[in-house]
Amino acid sequence: LHEVVWDPQMCTTRARASDLQELMVTAMRSPLKEEHQQIVKAQLEADPKLVFQCGLTPQNLPDLVQNNSVIATEVLLRLLNSNQKADYFAALENMDMNQHSMAVVNRLTSTVQLPSEFVHTYVSNCIRSCGNIPDKYGQVRMVRFVCVFLQSLIKNNLIDVQDLFIEVQAFCIEHSR
Repeated sequence: LHEVVWDPQMCTTRARASDLQELMVTAMRSPLKEEHQQIVKAQLEADPKLVFQCGLTPQNLPDLVQNNSVIATEVLLRLLNSNQKADYFAALENMDMNQHSMAVVNRLTSTVQLPSEFVHTYVSNCIRSCGNIPDKYGQVRMVRFVCVFLQSLIKNNLIDVQDLFIEVQAFCIEHSR
């Protein structure tokens, strides 16, 4: 006599990965509703290895950061132990600096210890990007975001000010108004 054994977990990982992929494609195009964000978080918490099957690449990371910074943070936290983390850090460094990318980096720095080279390069890019904004109002707004970001990093002892002293001092003098 043969007994039929049924595995209720069979193919559920593949189905969850497919659902997560669909949500991630949407997340890269437009902001997700709160309930969909919770679904993504829950699936990533239930199976952290799904992050490798969700369809995120360093090339489309800027789109995810721009549209869903909270999801980007959750995904990056799970990718920090992978061998691809340098590619994702490079994508964060090279993307257009804005409040969304600063929010992601701020959440990451307050959660885990990021490489100091990355944080320094990112801060330098933020400072440099303020000078490249032609619109006066947009420049003032970006300077404020960078100041709040720097204040948060300094207050939480996440950067050594001495390493960036000259650059931060020049930034403060240039944008003292």
